[in-house]
Amino acid sequence: MPKNDDLMGPSLFATLTLKRGQARGLSEQLRQQIEQAIIDQRLPPGARLPSCRDLAAQLGVARGTVRASYDMLVDRQFLHTRGAAGTFVNPLPVLSEAAGAQAVVPLSLREGGEDYDSPPLTFQMGIPASDSFPAKVWLRILQRQTRALVGKPASYPDPRGTPALRQALVAWLAVARGVRCHADQIFITNGYAGAMGLIGLAMDFQGKQAWLEDPGFMVARQAVETLRVRPVAVPVDAEGLQVEEGLARAPDAAFALVTPGQQAPLGVTLSPARRHALLNWASHQQRWIIEDDYLGELQPGHRAAPALAALDSEGRVLHIGTFSKSLTPRLRLGFIVVPPVLVSRFAEVCALLAPASSGLLHDAVAVFLREGHFMRHLRRMKRVYHERLEQMMAALQPHFPEVQRAGLAVIVRLPAGTPDQLIAQQALAYGMAPSPLSIWYQRDEQRCAGLLLGAAQLPRDGYARSAARLKALVDAQTA
Repeated sequence: MPKNDDLMGPSLFATLTLKRGQARGLSEQLRQQIEQAIIDQRLPPGARLPSCRDLAAQLGVARGTVRASYDMLVDRQFLHTRGAAGTFVNPLPVLSEAAGAQAVVPLSLREGGEDYDSPPLTFQMGIPASDSFPAKVWLRILQRQTRALVGKPASYPDPRGTPALRQALVAWLAVARGVRCHADQIFITNGYAGAMGLIGLAMDFQGKQAWLEDPGFMVARQAVETLRVRPVAVPVDAEGLQVEEGLARAPDAAFALVTPGQQAPLGVTLSPARRHALLNWASHQQRWIIEDDYLGELQPGHRAAPALAALDSEGRVLHIGTFSKSLTPRLRLGFIVVPPVLVSRFAEVCALLAPASSGLLHDAVAVFLREGHFMRHLRRMKRVYHERLEQMMAALQPHFPEVQRAGLAVIVRLPAGTPDQLIAQQALAYGMAPSPLSIWYQRDEQRCAGLLLGAAQLPRDGYARSAARLKALVDAQTA
């Protein structure tokens, strides 16, 4: 084991740059930089770090700042402490060549899965533009709702979510998504995962089959498998889910899970013919459709297509929406609209096993909707995303022959066999988090190589330099 107390000496100190007044605190900045040094093996396993006092003096920060960073790294198992002996670098897990490519892809690269509490990176999918969040308006509403609670007697909130938010969603869904429903049909959930969990508890799907889009949302596939349902890959083309292929592969499927507004990851909209075919299948066979209204109202440059539930006259569509992409995933706030025939079943399960979260938060979002702030925020977000997508396309096209828009992302297609998962993992060292396209596919014969680039986060070094770095990483693997 090395006994080198200077492994974080002059050469490494030169790379540690902490900036005050940033959105990320000094402790978080230091944590990230030390963690990256361990990943890059500039800090090898067994290396002893300086004491909190010594490193704080070198960096000109409080000792508690360094201690907080060390504690976070211990929690994430990058470091371990030995009392008075000091703090040491842990060995990184050894991955076999066969398992490594999938295992090293962090959750942040799996669209919809989160690298919890880490700041967003360039090209990262599944997150909104944090610099566009209407913080002042939101804080004012939240403070108002908090003051209104003072002095009121304590009581348990409605497990379905507060009436104010459910009623506000009735009006919003009618205007923005074309969905006609009653407040009793709406259940507030802890985001998309909470909605899927509620469906799993309320519906008798165990042991059955389900149609899933291929390529499609890998977290949805994992959720379906967790519900002990067997996913059946149904190909997606320029019109969306191929319903006829679904009928051929799994005629007895209990439900179809689809993203009809903006298919994830290809960005196509389910065509009218496919919508009617899917609804006819559900109606005639008494099956269900779970509609993930992924980015439903956030289609830059044009009016969003109506929700599939807006066409459902037979009550076969369960419609899921969230505020994670339009406001912030930190709210962990979503909702599900269920057909009238399922209201009693969902209400019972919701009350007993999956009640909604903070009523304070619900009422604040209700005010945000009622007073028109949400609509204004979405208009601004559409403009911001359109501009950023245009800038991304302009930066990428000189470097890559196959670049296409895909909703709020850009797909860079790569030659067959390109190790896109390895490229995505290597990009992390440069503050970039593209999603490897290959992991979105279920069937090997469908699988394509490429990188999926989210448009939400502005690159610190600009789009041109980020595109050039991405090109260099790709060239290194395809040469």
